[in-house]
Amino acid sequence: MLVELFAAAAHGCRDRSPLTQRLLNDAAEDLRRGGVTARITAGSERDREGTVPGLRFAGAVHRLVLEGRAPGLAKHYPSVGGQPDLPRLWEDALPALNEHADRLRQRMLDTVVQTNEPGRSAPLYGGLMVAAQEAAKAAGRQVPFCVRLLEVGASGGLNLRPHHVGYRLDDTVLGDPDSLLTLDPEWTGRPPADLSHRLRVVGRAGCDLNPVDVSTKDGRLHLSSFVWADQLDRWNRLRDALDLAATDPVKVERSAGPEWLAKQLARVERDVLTVVWHSVVWQYVSPADRAMGRAVLADAAAKATPTTPLALLVFEPRREIDYKFALMLKLWPAGISLSLGVGEGHGIPFTWNVTPWE
Repeated sequence: MLVELFAAAAHGCRDRSPLTQRLLNDAAEDLRRGGVTARITAGSERDREGTVPGLRFAGAVHRLVLEGRAPGLAKHYPSVGGQPDLPRLWEDALPALNEHADRLRQRMLDTVVQTNEPGRSAPLYGGLMVAAQEAAKAAGRQVPFCVRLLEVGASGGLNLRPHHVGYRLDDTVLGDPDSLLTLDPEWTGRPPADLSHRLRVVGRAGCDLNPVDVSTKDGRLHLSSFVWADQLDRWNRLRDALDLAATDPVKVERSAGPEWLAKQLARVERDVLTVVWHSVVWQYVSPADRAMGRAVLADAAAKATPTTPLALLVFEPRREIDYKFALMLKLWPAGISLSLGVGEGHGIPFTWNVTPWE
């Protein structure tokens, strides 16, 4: 089973990260033969698909490189200035894997995948603009609602400041043109919203079972290790997002989603749109917590009014559209339910295409 999960993770990297794909394919074959990868993954044999053990392995190896513990392997990693030589990758990886097998095994057992991808702020920004304006229309208002953003599975909280990011679009920059983080959203089409309005965020909060403190060296290393080392655009985005977070800190609370969400939604703010947001989180959530979360949201939705509206905005994979990631919006009490478009799992590029959310 573990061999198949490694192979599936490698397949997921195709055309996007040749380095990670080759590492995981070679690790899967080594695992099949009972090599050092079997020692490293001891204790993870019964992992379910949603825990993506292959990506945990790749992240643990990348962290070795980032910490300077694998100089022979570092020459293949662009994140530290290397140049991949894929036919020699596994040969150069083996000394590091054997030397640090116990460290790698412990990291696999102790950590979860944390891809707190700042590129997802691009579709989030567009989705929030749509939500604020649609809620205003439904309430008969001329001005879009201010937004209170609540993120479940927030990791390091890097996507809790979409209004402080710049978004380069044609010959202008939306959002904050002076931001430390400026994204090229690579949008096909445009969100169904008036982009000349300013997104006003008046409250932010997030929770995670394993929050990452991005103010610490360990937290920054943790998030960096899960960026595929040959995707330098993502690497640079993360560096800029971490710099932005240092100037605009937002604490992520250690909590399970349903309990935290119930506490947050118990506080109702008049003339503010409360938006519950999560991205690439659903696969990690237990069925019991999924059901509890839906119940908490349904209870709050039943109490929403035109002056205290509620929205759910999610960016999650959809199997029926070839594993693309869909941005989906529900609004209460307006009764609006839309799929706004699809994109890559890292948020960029993204295609806007509004259809009913079924």
